[in-house]
Amino acid sequence: MVLATNNPGKVRELRRLIEPAGYEVTTPGALGVAFEVEEDGGSYAENAVKKARACAEATGMLALADDSGLEVDALGGGPGMYSARFGGPGLDDAGRTRRLLEELAGVPEEERTARYRAVVALAWPEREGRAPVTFEGVEEGRIGLGPRGSGGFGYDPVFVLEDGRTQAELSDEEKDAVSHRGKAVRAALAWLAKEVG
Repeated sequence: MVLATNNPGKVRELRRLIEPAGYEVTTPGALGVAFEVEEDGGSYAENAVKKARACAEATGMLALADDSGLEVDALGGGPGMYSARFGGPGLDDAGRTRRLLEELAGVPEEERTARYRAVVALAWPEREGRAPVTFEGVEEGRIGLGPRGSGGFGYDPVFVLEDGRTQAELSDEEKDAVSHRGKAVRAALAWLAKEVG
């Protein structure tokens, strides 16, 4: 199975989730395939399908893509699909997180509710005649007042779970058990086991 991403954080996480199911996981880069897709769909599902289809065609393999985002209620559900580009070009994860905290300055803790949402798409090369399928996972939390923890990536250091820890303070196993991406990938793997074998 090829992962339709060049994001090293996502690759590490997806590998942990998928390989125990018996799949050998690779990336376009490891196969020497240039892979860049404009994420201009109107939903997470559209973007995930677009990436998975392009990757499946480019590599001739079953491809898995995800599109995900952080939805903050006090920001009207933003940054949402634009989470990876929040704050404009040139910002890294830490810069986007700082920008998010600036946007939420003065918002009381009880109004900082948020969720991570992920849609995973599976796609096959066109010659196989299978339509892409999608699976969604959601993880509820809130945005903390400052970053804590060194694990994960993206907004994990400010995404606070019910137990008071941030996503970045969880072990890999703990994160995979509760994360939006973990939920969506497990649903995709269960479907593959049942429908494809």
